[in-house]
Amino acid sequence: MADEHQFIEDGLQRNQIDEFFADELGRAGYGGMEVAKTPMGTQIVLKAEKPGMVIGKGGKNIRKVTRELEERFDLDDPQIDVQEVDEPDLNARIVADRLANALERGWYFRKAGHTTIDRIMDAGALGAEIVLSGKVTGARSRVEKFNRGYIKHNGEPAQEIVDEGQGVAVMKLGTIGVTVKIIPPNAHLPDDFDIREGVEVEPVEQAAATEEGVEELLEEEPEEIPEVAQPDAEAEAGEAPVEDVEEVVDEEVVEEPAAGADEADADEGEGEGEGDDEAAGAEPDFDDLDEDVEAEAASLVAEMEGDEEDD
Repeated sequence: MADEHQFIEDGLQRNQIDEFFADELGRAGYGGMEVAKTPMGTQIVLKAEKPGMVIGKGGKNIRKVTRELEERFDLDDPQIDVQEVDEPDLNARIVADRLANALERGWYFRKAGHTTIDRIMDAGALGAEIVLSGKVTGARSRVEKFNRGYIKHNGEPAQEIVDEGQGVAVMKLGTIGVTVKIIPPNAHLPDDFDIREGVEVEPVEQAAATEEGVEELLEEEPEEIPEVAQPDAEAEAGEAPVEDVEEVVDEEVVEEPAAGADEADADEGEGEGEGDDEAAGAEPDFDDLDEDVEAEAASLVAEMEGDEEDD
């Protein structure tokens, strides 16, 4: 059998045993049970308001219950230990059975609810809640609640601290469900705190205040931050810095001769080679260059006009 099915089987068997004890030991004030499986057998701890009625005369009743547990639920060597409930008014299971019996005897639900919850609070409970659901007064079912003190409804405290019990009252019009929740007096809730008086607290040492006040610090002039020289991107790229631009502009600009002038000089011949060598150091004549360019441009225009006439 898988683990999941085993858990379900154990829970179902536990509820069936609880219902069996509630039917058999209702008159004795059954207040719940605890089941633990040991190597020696199954250990069952019963809580009852009247342990003598559970054991019976000479242990007759307890032997009967043990024998039925072995036959009906197939328990291995069940060992039953009966314990008396110290305060029945703080046991939710016993209180629920009492309230259900009071309703069956004809008590008005409001009187029975207030009386029961007052007894719970008088016993020292931190909080209690009673819920009656069913046909309490007429043909239509409804829910009535009675609250006192502090009660938890969800979370881990509701599962671990709150004692919950159910009972059923069989009436002429139908059944009435009774649910009782009780927080015992010695319960420690997560939001509890203690106030201790007369405790010596060590003094806290505070840092010494500065002589200068805040206003004086604000009036002081801030210190000057030195400027950091940043490298120039053009200088890194190998170009001239910005400061040297004026010197470059002041230099004399030399115009280069046009490409057509070089071709014209080449066509004139090589007779002037010696004269050119002697005048290599002389400055060029810009007027001659302009005349040559104009002459070459005029010849090109004439050729273009002649081609158009031929066409």
